[in-house]
Amino acid sequence: TQSTWGSEQNYEVMEQKGIEAYVKYNYFDKEQHGSRSSFYGDQLHYNKEQDHMICPMGQHMHNIGTHKEKGKSGHQHSITRYQAQNCEGCPMRGACHKQQGDRIIEVNHRLRELKAKAAERLRSEEGIRKRKKRCHDVEPVFANWKQNKHFRRFSLRGKEKVTLEIGLIALAHNLQKKKK
Repeated sequence: TQSTWGSEQNYEVMEQKGIEAYVKYNYFDKEQHGSRSSFYGDQLHYNKEQDHMICPMGQHMHNIGTHKEKGKSGHQHSITRYQAQNCEGCPMRGACHKQQGDRIIEVNHRLRELKAKAAERLRSEEGIRKRKKRCHDVEPVFANWKQNKHFRRFSLRGKEKVTLEIGLIALAHNLQKKKK
């Protein structure tokens, strides 16, 4: 999907080349519809001056160290870990985390910063205009065909026959949508 382009490495390359990036990150759409949980580490408030995160209950999560990680592409990320001081007895614990002890989250501050810039651009008038040009996401259709309709390979061979077969599958899909 287009959202997989919203990586730290890609945002940085575009920034270095002076490209104004109107590129979605993986959960941009969920944020727009309010369906992203406020318990995710990247949704927590960050106090830059005191370098701590704040959990949904208002507890400070203190910096317990930073390390480097290499992504699949070889790009190095700087990851900072934050730990809550006392999750015992917290009424939100079940929704917040399942790990033993106090919650620990990992944050890539550079990626947070780049995603915030991208979100600002995507929500601007220009960003909305650009997103409207690419508003249709076809991957769910293919996923539906594969998972629910069990279509994993073509039965027919040859370009013309495959074109006919995919046309029939698309027709059936559209008829089913009309029925609803």
